[in-house]
Amino acid sequence: MSRFGMTQRLPGCWYRRRLAVALWPLLPLSWLFRLLAGLRRWLYHCGALRSCRLSVPVVVVGNLTVGGSGKTPLVLWLVRSLQEQGWRPGIISRGYGGGGQVRSVAASSLSSLVGDEPLLLARRSGVPVFVGRDRVAAGQALLAAHPDCDVIVSDDGLQHYRLKRTVQVVVFDSRGAGNGRLLPAGPLREPLRRLAGVDAVVWNGPAERRVEGAARHLPQFDMRLAGQRFVAISGRQSNCDADFLKGRQLHAIAGIGDPRRFFSQLKALGLEFEAHPFPDHHPYSDADLAFARHGVLLMTEKDAVKCEALVTGEAWVLPVEAVITSQPGQPGLLETILEKLHGRPPA
Repeated sequence: MSRFGMTQRLPGCWYRRRLAVALWPLLPLSWLFRLLAGLRRWLYHCGALRSCRLSVPVVVVGNLTVGGSGKTPLVLWLVRSLQEQGWRPGIISRGYGGGGQVRSVAASSLSSLVGDEPLLLARRSGVPVFVGRDRVAAGQALLAAHPDCDVIVSDDGLQHYRLKRTVQVVVFDSRGAGNGRLLPAGPLREPLRRLAGVDAVVWNGPAERRVEGAARHLPQFDMRLAGQRFVAISGRQSNCDADFLKGRQLHAIAGIGDPRRFFSQLKALGLEFEAHPFPDHHPYSDADLAFARHGVLLMTEKDAVKCEALVTGEAWVLPVEAVITSQPGQPGLLETILEKLHGRPPA
């Protein structure tokens, strides 16, 4: 089976309620992964491996599962919300490509060097964005270049224990924790009991597979991604609504953690299209988009930063904004985070 085929097949098995028979041979590796992940966390906890604290508070927005769950829209929401409260945030991320070197991300950066999500964050947020495999070094470089920054938001990095953090927010999408197994027999990077050490859980999408037991005592919030108008990929000067696209030959691509999220959003707008899912962080080529030469291409913002130079025909991007809601009588997510940043437990 090709790498692409395996990339598509494994998540399909991971997110079944019961452990698929095809995954049984992977259970010994999953047990080993659990042991090694627990040992690594314990070594940081006991001080055998050194963690570093930056000079400003750090908010980690991460997940327990591999692949995207909606962290990037949440990071953008959080950065904007903090700015409205008078904070001056910066963003750090792992990035993909570039050998993991620490780099500053500009709106004109190449996604192949800094990663698709960091480039999108830099363009949308307008705040300093630095990437690097070592998030401590990335944070230090950001603060050296922007000494007015007074809070760091880390896009992913929940398992990067070398970086001490003030607040930890975990994001799940509607697939939840799947079969509850660790890699490679399941989608988890760490056991669900890891949730005991985080400050809030955000559920992106409908409550299909919520991990109620592990998250029962945590503040929990709902997130949906709202977007109604499309913008042209070339120049981004023109925009349209779904009615403009109806009745045309449409192709939709999505190289995100769960492509179905994007396709469902397009269907909710009343559009009929041919869906083309790709693996998360897929490095697009001309051949990947050949099917759209005689039609109209629709894509996410994350895909757009990698496809701008490849698109030759008509293509539209659907920007989205995170909308966060809390349970009645419960403090909001921003309030929960601010209480931690100010050194006080949430009310």
